[in-house]
Amino acid sequence: MHSVALLTASYAKDIERFSLLSESIDTWLSGYTRHYVLVNDEDVPLFERFGSDKRVIVPASRYLPKWLFALPPALQFISSRRVWLSLLSSPVHGWHIQQILKIAGVLNAPEQRVCILDSDNLFFREFDVGQYAGGEKTPLFVTPKAIAADAPLHALWLRTVDQLLGVKDRSFPADDYVGNALVWDRDTARAMTGAIKAATGLNWALALCRKKKFSEYLLYGHFVASSPAHLATHQVTEDSIAVSHWDDTRLDRPAIEAMMRAASPEQVALCIQSYSSTSIDDIRDVFRLNSRDRRAPSLSPDHMGEVAAFEVPKTR
Repeated sequence: MHSVALLTASYAKDIERFSLLSESIDTWLSGYTRHYVLVNDEDVPLFERFGSDKRVIVPASRYLPKWLFALPPALQFISSRRVWLSLLSSPVHGWHIQQILKIAGVLNAPEQRVCILDSDNLFFREFDVGQYAGGEKTPLFVTPKAIAADAPLHALWLRTVDQLLGVKDRSFPADDYVGNALVWDRDTARAMTGAIKAATGLNWALALCRKKKFSEYLLYGHFVASSPAHLATHQVTEDSIAVSHWDDTRLDRPAIEAMMRAASPEQVALCIQSYSSTSIDDIRDVFRLNSRDRRAPSLSPDHMGEVAAFEVPKTR
C-alpha cells in the first residue's frame, strides 16, 4: 500500500466550510498520514486553530514561485477578487492560485498519493481513504464524453489544457475529469508538469499563470489519458465517492437530507458548491444529526424501555 495524504487549498472566506470539512474528516476518515491545508499567508492565523498532529497549515508562499506575490490586503480595494501580481505574467486571481497550490502541494508531498478535498466537501460515512487511494493503481474518476464542443467553461478549459500539454487534435464530445475527492499520484503529477514544460518551453507554474483559463482536474485527467504508461498505473472509474450539487440552486435542509439518503453505499462524501448559497448552518446541522444518529448505540428489544432515559447530546 502507498502512503496517502489529504490536501485542501482554502482561504478566509471559506473558513466555515473548511471547519465542517475538518470536523467530518476527524469524525469519519482513517488511513491517511497528514492533511495539508494550503492558505494565503495572511490567513494562516485564522486557520491555526485547526492544526494538529495530523493537520498541517501551510502558507501559500512556501509553494508559490518568488516572481508571484500577493497584492497587500490594504490595496485590495482595486479589485473585488484576491489578486496576485507577477513579474512574468498579467495579474492572477485567487481561484487560479488555489489550482496552482493544489499541483504544488502534490508535488511537494512526502506521500505517494494525495486525495484533494475542496473546502465545500464533507464526509458523512466511515471511510478508509488509505484502502481506497493507496492500492497498486490510482483511482481516476471520469465522466465519459461529457464535454461538448460548445460547453461554455469545460470546453474552454480543455482547449487550454491541450495547449499546455501539446495535444494537436481534439475530438468532441470529450471526457470530463472534474469531480470531488479526487486522488492524484505524485509521480504522475511530476510527469504532467514536465509535459507542460516540454510543450510550452516554460516552467509549469508560469505557463498556467499566462494561460489562466484552465482546470487542474482536466489537466491531470487528460494527461493520464494521453499517456499509455501513466494510464496503465490508474484505475479508471465512472463512480464518484462523492454525491455532488453542482448548480447554483440554493438547497434547504430537506434537500440536503435527501442528497445523503440518495447516496449509494460507495458514496461517502457530500459536496454542495459554495456558489449555490446554501446555508452552511443547514449543512452543518444535517451533518451533525447524521453523525449523531450513526454514532448512537443501537438498542436491542430488551433495552427499548431505556430509550426514555437516553439523553441525546445537544448540537449547535
